[in-house]
Amino acid sequence: MAIEHVAVERLSEQFQRIRSLSEKLASKLQNEDTIIQAMPDVSPPKWHLAHTTWFFERFILKEKNPSYTPYNDQFDYLFNSYYETIGSYHPRHSRGVLSRPSMNDVYKYRRHVDDGILQLLEDYDDELPQQIHDLIEIGLQHEQQHQELLLTDVKYNFSCNPLLPKFAEEKSDNDSNTKSETTFVNREGGLVEIGFTGVGFSFDNERPRHKVWLEPYKLASHPVTNGEYIAFIEAGGYDQPEHWLSDGWATVKKEKWKHPLYWRKTEDGWYTFTLRGEKKLNLDEPVCHVSFYEADAFARWSGKRLPTEAEWEHAMSSVARDGNFVESEDYHPVVDESLSSSAFKKAYGDVWEWTSSPYTSYPKSKPLEGALGEYNAKFMCNQIVLRGGSCATSKSHIRSTYRNFFPADKRWQFSGLRLAEDLS
Repeated sequence: MAIEHVAVERLSEQFQRIRSLSEKLASKLQNEDTIIQAMPDVSPPKWHLAHTTWFFERFILKEKNPSYTPYNDQFDYLFNSYYETIGSYHPRHSRGVLSRPSMNDVYKYRRHVDDGILQLLEDYDDELPQQIHDLIEIGLQHEQQHQELLLTDVKYNFSCNPLLPKFAEEKSDNDSNTKSETTFVNREGGLVEIGFTGVGFSFDNERPRHKVWLEPYKLASHPVTNGEYIAFIEAGGYDQPEHWLSDGWATVKKEKWKHPLYWRKTEDGWYTFTLRGEKKLNLDEPVCHVSFYEADAFARWSGKRLPTEAEWEHAMSSVARDGNFVESEDYHPVVDESLSSSAFKKAYGDVWEWTSSPYTSYPKSKPLEGALGEYNAKFMCNQIVLRGGSCATSKSHIRSTYRNFFPADKRWQFSGLRLAEDLS
């Protein structure tokens, strides 16, 4: 099956737009910023720029264009992330030691591969095979994921610097915006369907659409705010084991957690580090940079629980995908809820919302064939699902069926929570 000319032209424009955003984000950094890796979970910005380029080169140009000349054969080892079926790769925890290639060389690499992809699209024009179209599309979705990771990783790297550098300059804040009161919205449940269906892109972990049974439940109209979370802290939540899962309590004691990541208590109140520098904590903003353990403990302390991913998707499937995304250039959760016309506020954007669901495959789900089968399925162990996107997510990347996933103790992502409870 071949793709028609208009669709090929649209894909070419999409390719250039998404690839340029990566470089727009990176342009806010100094060269010295691009090599830093402050912990094994984060990657240097330079690596993100090179790895996303390697993805297009390795899975498309090297496989589908016999005349393609690789930019540098050694990059296949340096910038493979975890694809065991392709070959060995540089250890993740050592990405920060790669002073070379230089940033200039990485940008030349990007130009080389971009030219190759655009030439490939031009050569096929109105006869682009469906398989190549799909590979380019997943490459673009992959790049959008790394754009978000670039921001979260830069934030963590900068937070470790006593100078507290700013990724972006101050923007008019939203402190004057008022938040409406949180209520709980009743949902009937029953036999419902979740999972992706229809046209457009989806990852293999979102399919197939299938039936699940939901008991009646209530879901909060808003994500939990900083002010609500402070009440948990001040009530001794981090010192009371009865609220915590066993692994969570062990982590709290080991890591000496007393508050969310990036928070700092002073005589005049709480402050938080943001990509625009440190600022006084706005009590009405959605709380973020909490682990699943902290989200679950807060929910238990509140007498509520976290929603399952099926409950979240069932409730939010008809909510418009409007919100605070990376396009807003806030790079931080905001109070403003004017974009949310639904009963559920901030369902999309601002913060990823932890669910109570382990990351597992859907019934009859099948990974992609070949090396790309490693993209999602190999991580379906010891991970928890998050939904909804964040202030670092692209609006065109998110949908109600999208399943993000992280280990229960991770906090450097823009992760928050929304409460649920059973409807008696």
